[in-house]
Amino acid sequence: MGKKSSKASSKTVYGNTTTSNPYVTSVTNNSGTTSRFNAGTAFDTINNFVNTNMNTMLDEYLNPTLNSVTNQAKLKSYTDTLNNQTSQNLENNIINPLSNRNMLRSSQATDLYKNLAQTNANLIGNYANDLIADSQQNSADMISNLLSYYLNGYDVLSNNQGQSLATSQGNARTSQKASQTNLDFADIASQLISAFLGKGSK
Repeated sequence: MGKKSSKASSKTVYGNTTTSNPYVTSVTNNSGTTSRFNAGTAFDTINNFVNTNMNTMLDEYLNPTLNSVTNQAKLKSYTDTLNNQTSQNLENNIINPLSNRNMLRSSQATDLYKNLAQTNANLIGNYANDLIADSQQNSADMISNLLSYYLNGYDVLSNNQGQSLATSQGNARTSQKASQTNLDFADIASQLISAFLGKGSK
């Protein structure tokens, strides 16, 4: 016939703790700690933007193109300004003065415009090449800056989570639980033999 044996066990129970700052809220309980960026704050916005757009930004870095909205706007502005200014300069400083003195034939004026168009085309081509090179560097700078802000956000989150856990540990309590187990004849015999041998060795 068996007999009962009592055994006590202890368990640490962490206090429920909510720790927050303007950017992060952390909640700690006995199941662990969860943290999140507060919706609409700077770090939340940066986190969402980077997670959503990183693939596109990397593609723009690896494959720079003139077709981006920014580059198209810059190219159009440069082309319009260049063509307007050089055309006005040609007319005001060369063609009109020479025409007024009857020193310019129409064929010569046509050649001057053709030369101007070719010169401008070369300048626009060079500008487009510079745009692509600058675009890649601009993409690299933007990615670097965004990742820096992104990781700063996680530093803030990690620090807040650590504070929440420390506060919860400070509020922890120990729960005692007693349990009973049945000992069968073999267990009792084993305990008696161990006790007898222990006394005999003294």
